[in-house]
Amino acid sequence: MNLIAIILATLAAGIGSVWVAALLMRVGVSGRNGGMMPQRLLSLAAGALLATAFMHLLPEAFNSEASAHDLFLTLLVGVVFFFLLDKAELWHHGHEHGHGHDNHPSHGHAHGQGDGHGHDHGKATGGWAVLTGDSVHCFGDGVLIASAFLADMRLGLIAAASVLAHEVPHHIGDLVVLGHSSGNRRVALVKVSLAGAVTALGGIAGYFLVGQLQDWLPYFLVLASSSFVYVALADLIPQLQKRLTARETFAQIAWLVAGMVLVTLVSGMAHSH
Repeated sequence: MNLIAIILATLAAGIGSVWVAALLMRVGVSGRNGGMMPQRLLSLAAGALLATAFMHLLPEAFNSEASAHDLFLTLLVGVVFFFLLDKAELWHHGHEHGHGHDNHPSHGHAHGQGDGHGHDHGKATGGWAVLTGDSVHCFGDGVLIASAFLADMRLGLIAAASVLAHEVPHHIGDLVVLGHSSGNRRVALVKVSLAGAVTALGGIAGYFLVGQLQDWLPYFLVLASSSFVYVALADLIPQLQKRLTARETFAQIAWLVAGMVLVTLVSGMAHSH
């Protein structure tokens, strides 16, 4: 009975949070000022990813018994890994376009437009980093939910609801990155939903191996945080570095801060439970 409850709760938290994020994005884009909404979502996503890493994942990891030196080393290795993944994907992308286009036109498109839809190279590679980090993060969430269920059924349900809530803001970031990289929102939704489904794998693993996996959980959290930091700083924020009016700049900063505040508040509520 516990295992069935864990699987259902982790699937609901992992995939449900993705669909809630997609619904919020759809409402936002179809509303007033929809033309500026992609830029605002980029700002919100960058703030949410940075806050998720620095205000939620890293503090959780450093509150463990793991060595601070080892955790910082994991963070460094993670950032370098996603940088190399970025390079590999850029090389692959350029190799493909080299056969049919002159001088990799996507580079010109990326740097020649200022509408928030350029930078296709970076978004394509950032998408891989997001999916990898999100899968690791979701796996860790599944382990946490399983641990809570093994302690008490009601506590497990609270943990699953908290995970669903705090996953929504940075899933918005995931969908923004993957939506731009693939050019298809449905494909992005399917990919992020599959990453969310990894929560169930974490729940199953946690059910059987919770004692052993607890020692590795801090490293999973740090690895996930390294991907979010890399994507925010190397992919999202560079797209926001363009000359804007004072009003647009203020709105950009406000949405960036809103992403940070949203994740911080929801994470605080989750920790209080």
